[in-house]
Amino acid sequence: MSNNSKRIQVNFTPEQYELIQKLKGELGGSDADVIRNIVINWLTEKSFISTSIKNKISKNK
Repeated sequence: MSNNSKRIQVNFTPEQYELIQKLKGELGGSDADVIRNIVINWLTEKSFISTSIKNKISKNK
């Protein structure tokens, strides 16, 4: 984790956590990766992230 990263604690129901586990490998290798990618994908889908930021995110992968 870089110095600029922030840690946020979230709670999930057992059903939500089971879904996150099923997405491992598709959206990331760890719980944090999966959740991070879910959030980024949702923000992108809802157009909260501009085209320029989308391009920056794609280049960092």
